[in-house]
Amino acid sequence: MRTARAVWEGDLAKGHGHVTGTSGGLPEVAVSWASRTEASGGRTSPEELLAAAHAACFSMALSAGLGRMQKPPQQLTVSVTVTFDKVGESWKVTTSEVTVVGTVPGISAEEFEKAAQGAGQNCPISGALKGNVAITVHAKLA
Repeated sequence: MRTARAVWEGDLAKGHGHVTGTSGGLPEVAVSWASRTEASGGRTSPEELLAAAHAACFSMALSAGLGRMQKPPQQLTVSVTVTFDKVGESWKVTTSEVTVVGTVPGISAEEFEKAAQGAGQNCPISGALKGNVAITVHAKLA
């Protein structure tokens, strides 16, 4: 179980806040509406935090899958872009796009692609997003 805490001050448009994790691994970071919909201005957003969570989760799932194939990675570089769009009258996270570049000795491009697609379907964060957010995975070997 993990816990994070947010404190918000003021109205949505002009207000601001911060989030922090209770583990000590997530330092206090500032958030604002503008950081979600305009320029970040040195602040984060729930979508950036979601992208970070998805990247970390995916990299672990892919590493585990490659290990089961007896082809452990030397390195996986994972980037996730989460899109936050206005849909009708509401705002919604619409996509999570995963890009992975791997250094994996003894694996073919096809095997790596299959393993990456599997990780994209099976990591717990992907599971939490499934059916609500479109997830795409792009994989290539270094």
